[in-house]
Amino acid sequence: MAEATAPRSRLIFILPVVVFVILAGLFFVQLTSGRNPAELPSVLLNKPVPTFSLAPLEGLAADGRPVPGFSNEDLKGRVTIVNVWASWCAPCRQEHPLLVDLAKDPSVRLVGINQKDNPDNARRFLGALGNPYAAVGVDPNGRASIDWGVYGVPETFIVGPDGMIRHKHIGPLTPENIAGFKERLSQIPRA
Repeated sequence: MAEATAPRSRLIFILPVVVFVILAGLFFVQLTSGRNPAELPSVLLNKPVPTFSLAPLEGLAADGRPVPGFSNEDLKGRVTIVNVWASWCAPCRQEHPLLVDLAKDPSVRLVGINQKDNPDNARRFLGALGNPYAAVGVDPNGRASIDWGVYGVPETFIVGPDGMIRHKHIGPLTPENIAGFKERLSQIPRA
Protein backbone atom coordinates (compact mmCIF):
# COMPACT_ATOMS: atom_id res chain seq x y z
CA MET A 1 0.00 0.00 0.00
CA ALA A 2 2.79 2.43 0.92
CA GLU A 3 4.41 1.90 -2.48
CA ALA A 4 1.20 2.96 -4.36
CA THR A 5 0.82 6.19 -2.40
CA ALA A 6 4.45 7.28 -2.91
CA PRO A 7 4.07 8.12 -6.65
CA ARG A 8 0.75 9.84 -5.95
CA SER A 9 2.23 12.02 -3.19
CA ARG A 10 5.13 13.01 -5.48
CA LEU A 11 2.61 13.96 -8.18
CA ILE A 12 0.81 16.24 -5.70
CA PHE A 13 4.07 18.15 -5.12
CA ILE A 14 5.21 18.19 -8.76
CA LEU A 15 1.89 19.17 -10.39
CA PRO A 16 1.77 22.76 -8.96
CA VAL A 17 5.36 23.32 -10.05
CA VAL A 18 4.56 22.14 -13.59
CA VAL A 19 1.47 24.38 -13.77
CA PHE A 20 3.50 27.36 -12.49
CA VAL A 21 6.24 26.80 -15.09
CA ILE A 22 3.67 26.60 -17.91
CA LEU A 23 1.90 29.79 -16.79
CA ALA A 24 5.21 31.62 -16.30
CA GLY A 25 6.20 30.59 -19.84
CA LEU A 26 2.94 31.91 -21.29
CA PHE A 27 3.31 35.24 -19.47
CA PHE A 28 6.92 35.54 -20.63
CA VAL A 29 5.94 34.93 -24.27
CA GLN A 30 3.21 37.61 -24.04
CA LEU A 31 5.55 40.14 -22.43
CA THR A 32 8.30 39.63 -24.99
CA SER A 33 6.08 39.38 -28.07
CA GLY A 34 6.55 43.07 -28.89
CA ARG A 35 2.79 43.64 -29.16
CA ASN A 36 1.47 46.97 -28.02
CA PRO A 37 -1.19 46.35 -25.33
CA ALA A 38 -3.01 49.51 -26.46
CA GLU A 39 -3.69 47.80 -29.79
CA LEU A 40 -5.90 44.96 -28.72
CA PRO A 41 -7.59 43.25 -31.64
CA SER A 42 -11.16 44.35 -32.24
CA VAL A 43 -13.81 42.35 -34.04
CA LEU A 44 -15.12 45.68 -35.36
CA LEU A 45 -12.01 46.61 -37.35
CA ASN A 46 -12.77 47.02 -41.04
CA LYS A 47 -16.49 46.72 -40.30
CA PRO A 48 -19.17 49.43 -40.37
CA VAL A 49 -19.63 51.47 -37.22
CA PRO A 50 -22.49 50.15 -35.10
CA THR A 51 -25.91 51.70 -35.52
CA PHE A 52 -26.47 54.39 -32.89
CA SER A 53 -27.89 57.84 -32.35
CA LEU A 54 -26.65 60.01 -29.48
CA ALA A 55 -28.29 63.17 -28.19
CA PRO A 56 -26.14 66.29 -27.81
CA LEU A 57 -24.62 67.41 -24.53
CA GLU A 58 -27.29 69.94 -23.51
CA GLY A 59 -26.01 73.46 -23.05
CA LEU A 60 -22.71 72.89 -24.89
CA ALA A 61 -22.08 75.58 -27.47
CA ALA A 62 -19.26 76.58 -29.81
CA ASP A 63 -19.11 79.89 -31.66
CA GLY A 64 -22.56 80.74 -30.28
CA ARG A 65 -24.20 77.62 -31.73
CA PRO A 66 -25.20 74.41 -29.94
CA VAL A 67 -22.77 71.53 -30.46
CA PRO A 68 -24.80 68.70 -32.01
CA GLY A 69 -25.00 65.05 -31.04
CA PHE A 70 -24.38 62.51 -33.78
CA SER A 71 -25.26 59.12 -35.19
CA ASN A 72 -23.59 56.44 -37.28
CA GLU A 73 -24.84 58.19 -40.43
CA ASP A 74 -22.85 61.31 -39.50
CA LEU A 75 -19.60 59.31 -39.67
CA LYS A 76 -19.70 58.89 -43.44
CA GLY A 77 -18.14 61.12 -46.06
CA ARG A 78 -14.86 62.04 -44.37
CA VAL A 79 -12.27 60.63 -42.00
CA THR A 80 -13.55 60.93 -38.43
CA ILE A 81 -11.81 60.43 -35.11
CA VAL A 82 -14.25 59.17 -32.46
CA ASN A 83 -13.03 59.68 -28.90
CA VAL A 84 -14.83 58.07 -25.96
CA TRP A 85 -14.29 60.19 -22.84
CA ALA A 86 -15.69 61.31 -19.49
CA SER A 87 -14.99 64.19 -17.13
CA TRP A 88 -14.31 61.77 -14.25
CA CYS A 89 -11.54 60.05 -16.25
CA ALA A 90 -8.04 61.25 -15.27
CA PRO A 91 -6.35 59.86 -18.44
CA CYS A 92 -8.99 61.73 -20.51
CA ARG A 93 -7.75 64.97 -18.94
CA GLN A 94 -4.15 64.03 -19.77
CA GLU A 95 -4.86 63.26 -23.43
CA HIS A 96 -7.11 66.27 -23.99
CA PRO A 97 -4.38 68.70 -25.21
CA LEU A 98 -3.47 66.15 -27.91
CA LEU A 99 -7.11 65.99 -29.02
CA VAL A 100 -7.22 69.79 -29.20
CA ASP A 101 -4.16 69.59 -31.47
CA LEU A 102 -5.69 66.80 -33.63
CA ALA A 103 -8.84 68.88 -34.10
CA LYS A 104 -6.80 71.53 -35.91
CA ASP A 105 -6.30 69.17 -38.89
CA PRO A 106 -8.95 70.26 -41.43
CA SER A 107 -8.81 66.88 -43.21
CA VAL A 108 -10.38 65.06 -40.25
CA ARG A 109 -13.38 65.53 -38.02
CA LEU A 110 -13.14 64.85 -34.27
CA VAL A 111 -16.29 63.82 -32.39
CA GLY A 112 -16.72 62.66 -28.81
CA ILE A 113 -18.86 60.10 -27.06
CA ASN A 114 -19.36 61.31 -23.49
CA GLN A 115 -19.78 58.08 -21.51
CA LYS A 116 -21.70 57.74 -18.22
CA ASP A 117 -21.06 61.33 -17.21
CA ASN A 118 -22.85 64.10 -15.37
CA PRO A 119 -23.74 66.73 -18.02
CA ASP A 120 -22.69 69.64 -15.78
CA ASN A 121 -19.31 68.04 -15.14
CA ALA A 122 -18.83 67.30 -18.85
CA ARG A 123 -19.58 70.92 -19.79
CA ARG A 124 -17.18 72.19 -17.07
CA PHE A 125 -14.47 69.78 -18.32
CA LEU A 126 -14.75 71.11 -21.89
CA GLY A 127 -15.11 74.70 -20.67
CA ALA A 128 -11.87 74.46 -18.70
CA LEU A 129 -9.80 72.47 -21.21
CA GLY A 130 -11.34 73.55 -24.52
CA ASN A 131 -13.76 71.76 -26.80
CA PRO A 132 -12.01 70.01 -29.68
CA TYR A 133 -15.17 68.14 -30.76
CA ALA A 134 -17.32 69.03 -33.78
CA ALA A 135 -20.08 66.95 -32.15
CA VAL A 136 -20.55 65.42 -28.69
CA GLY A 137 -22.98 62.56 -28.21
CA VAL A 138 -24.11 61.66 -24.71
CA ASP A 139 -24.04 57.95 -23.79
CA PRO A 140 -25.57 58.07 -20.29
CA ASN A 141 -25.87 54.31 -19.74
CA GLY A 142 -22.86 53.20 -21.83
CA ARG A 143 -24.98 51.25 -24.36
CA ALA A 144 -23.42 52.86 -27.44
CA SER A 145 -19.94 52.38 -25.98
CA ILE A 146 -20.64 48.68 -25.49
CA ASP A 147 -21.75 48.43 -29.13
CA TRP A 148 -18.45 50.04 -30.12
CA GLY A 149 -16.58 47.41 -28.07
CA VAL A 150 -15.21 49.96 -25.60
CA TYR A 151 -13.28 48.41 -22.69
CA GLY A 152 -12.98 51.68 -20.76
CA VAL A 153 -12.37 55.37 -21.26
CA PRO A 154 -10.55 56.80 -23.00
CA GLU A 155 -10.61 54.96 -26.29
CA THR A 156 -10.20 56.48 -29.71
CA PHE A 157 -11.30 55.17 -33.10
CA ILE A 158 -10.50 56.19 -36.64
CA VAL A 159 -13.46 55.84 -39.00
CA GLY A 160 -12.91 55.99 -42.75
CA PRO A 161 -15.11 58.08 -45.06
CA ASP A 162 -16.94 54.85 -45.93
CA GLY A 163 -18.15 54.55 -42.33
CA MET A 164 -15.82 51.62 -41.56
CA ILE A 165 -13.79 51.42 -38.34
CA ARG A 166 -10.15 51.48 -39.46
CA HIS A 167 -8.29 51.70 -36.14
CA LYS A 168 -8.94 51.40 -32.41
CA HIS A 169 -6.64 52.89 -29.80
CA ILE A 170 -7.19 51.73 -26.22
CA GLY A 171 -6.14 54.06 -23.44
CA PRO A 172 -5.07 57.67 -23.59
CA LEU A 173 -3.24 59.24 -26.47
CA THR A 174 0.12 60.35 -25.11
CA PRO A 175 3.16 62.23 -26.40
CA GLU A 176 4.81 58.80 -26.74
CA ASN A 177 2.11 57.22 -28.91
CA ILE A 178 0.60 60.19 -30.78
CA ALA A 179 3.06 59.86 -33.70
CA GLY A 180 1.96 56.27 -34.29
CA PHE A 181 -1.70 57.32 -34.09
CA LYS A 182 -1.12 60.12 -36.61
CA GLU A 183 0.68 57.65 -38.87
CA ARG A 184 -2.38 55.36 -38.79
CA LEU A 185 -4.57 58.39 -39.46
CA SER A 186 -2.50 59.38 -42.50
CA GLN A 187 -2.95 55.90 -44.00
CA ILE A 188 -6.73 56.27 -44.23
CA PRO A 189 -7.77 57.42 -47.72
CA ARG A 190 -9.63 60.75 -47.68
CA ALA A 191 -13.03 61.02 -49.35
